[in-house]
Amino acid sequence: MEHAQKPLLRALSGEALWPPPFWLMRQAGRYLPEYRELRAQAGDFISLCTTPELAAEVTLQPIRRYGMDGAILFSDILMLPWALGQELRYAEGEGPLLAPIRDAAGLSALRPDMVRPNIAPILETVARVRAGLAAEAPRTTLIGFAGSPFTVACYMVDGKGGKDFAETRRLAYVDPLLFGKLIRLLVDSTVEYLLAQAEAGAEALMLFDSWAGLLSPAQFRRWSIEPAAAIVRGIRKARPDIPLIGFPRLAGPLIVEYADRAGVGTVAMDTGMDPRWAAAQVAPGVTLQGNLDPQAVVAGGAAMEAEARSILAAMRGRPFVFNLGHGIVPPTPPEHVAALARVIRTG
Repeated sequence: MEHAQKPLLRALSGEALWPPPFWLMRQAGRYLPEYRELRAQAGDFISLCTTPELAAEVTLQPIRRYGMDGAILFSDILMLPWALGQELRYAEGEGPLLAPIRDAAGLSALRPDMVRPNIAPILETVARVRAGLAAEAPRTTLIGFAGSPFTVACYMVDGKGGKDFAETRRLAYVDPLLFGKLIRLLVDSTVEYLLAQAEAGAEALMLFDSWAGLLSPAQFRRWSIEPAAAIVRGIRKARPDIPLIGFPRLAGPLIVEYADRAGVGTVAMDTGMDPRWAAAQVAPGVTLQGNLDPQAVVAGGAAMEAEARSILAAMRGRPFVFNLGHGIVPPTPPEHVAALARVIRTG
C-alpha cells in the first residue's frame, strides 16, 4: 500500500479521519497468551528484546488478532541505557534494576560510541516487522520509539523503577550541570537511536515521557519540553517528513505548551486528561492521541463502551488517533480489546 494511504500516517499528518485509526500502548504483551508462550522461550526480558525473530513475532501478534492501524516495535525504553553500557537487569517482581549514575564518574563510563553496534538486533527487529506488515497487514504503520531523556534519566539515576524518582529530581536541583550533561547525552543518543529505527523501516516515531508529570512547571520546561524539542530538531534535519508523537504523561495544562514548543505533530493524552478540554486548548493543527483508561478495558462491557464513545465524541472533526491513556495492563481480557476495536471502528 502506498505510504500516503495508511490511515495512521494520514492522521499523524494532520488529517481528520472517521472512524479514527487506532493502536494501543503495550498492545503486545502479557495479557496475550501467545506472548506469554514466546516470553517463556526467550528466558530473560533483555534476550526477548534483542532476539529479532522473537521480538518481531511479539510485535505482530496483536496486529494479527485485532488489525490495529499501528504496530509499535516491541522493545523497552531502557534498551538505550543498556546500549550505552549501563548495567541493567530485570528482576522478577521488582522490575528493572540499574547501576545508578549519580556523579561524573558514572556519567563518563557511558559509551555513546557503542549505541549503534549494540542496537543492531533491535534494528533487525524493525526490518523484520516492516517486512511482516507488508505481507500480512499493509494498511498498518510501524511505529518506532524511545523514552524521552528525563524519563530515561529517572531509571538511570535512581537505579530502579518507582513512583516519585526522588534521587533524579533531587539531582536536577542540586547539580543541574551534571544532570544537564546526562540529558544532553541522552538527547544525542536518542536522535541516533530513532533515526536508526527510521532507516530500518519505522514509519513514525514516538517519545515516551512517562514521568514528566513529576516535574514542577519550570523543571518541566527545562527537562521535558526542551530536550524533546532538541530531539525533534535532530530528527527533522535528517528526516523532515517522518511523523513524531510525544507523550508528556501527567503534564496537565502544560500539554498545551508541550504541543506548541516540542515540535511534534501529535501529542498523546494520558488517562487524566479531559479530551474535550484538550480538543479546545491544543492547536487544531496538532493531532491528539488517547486516552481511554486501561482499567476501563479490564472492566469491559457497557462501562468501557461509554468511556470510549465519550472520547470519540470529543475528538470528532479534528486529527485524532484512538489509544489508551497509558499501557494495557496484564489482567486485561483479550476479548475486551476485540470489543473495543469494534466500538472504535463503528465510530
